[in-house]
Amino acid sequence: MTAWRPVSSRPACAQVTRANVGPGRQTAGMATWEQFEAEADELASVVKVRFQGAKTHILATLRKNGAPRVSGSEVDFVAGELSFGSMSNAVKALDLRRDGRCAIHAHPGEGGDVKVAGVAVEVTDPREKRAFTTGSEPPGDFHVFRLDLHEAVVTAVEDDELVIRLWRPGRPVETFRRT
Repeated sequence: MTAWRPVSSRPACAQVTRANVGPGRQTAGMATWEQFEAEADELASVVKVRFQGAKTHILATLRKNGAPRVSGSEVDFVAGELSFGSMSNAVKALDLRRDGRCAIHAHPGEGGDVKVAGVAVEVTDPREKRAFTTGSEPPGDFHVFRLDLHEAVVTAVEDDELVIRLWRPGRPVETFRRT
């Protein structure tokens, strides 16, 4: 059996973008949660309610060989950012340190599917990391990531149509309908 290989030979997103990321800054072409709310408040509200409606969600990361990995993760909203954490040196954290590209699919529920995608940026400054803590962190050290959003999508069935609402930074919400 041949090992799975990514189609693109493009450099990993984390290698390309992390150099321009710092406190108060985001990855080029990405947005903070606060920016999402400012640009598409109605859609952002739907997405946030869904993430707050369940404790765990599905985080998709990229393994070292480029294959996908899915893991459970909790999501929080702190200081205008969507954030999530991990136990120290968990494989999902190691994946994100190597290549921050990821997607988070909200726990399934009424009203369709909700997902966000972007680049996870680890919060390493101790003072900033404390600002992201919620009190439910594992004992000992842990990782905290904030998500620089590339897109948010809500997909639902309305009447006899599949309705997809898509937001990307700097653009209005687009709605696609399929019968």
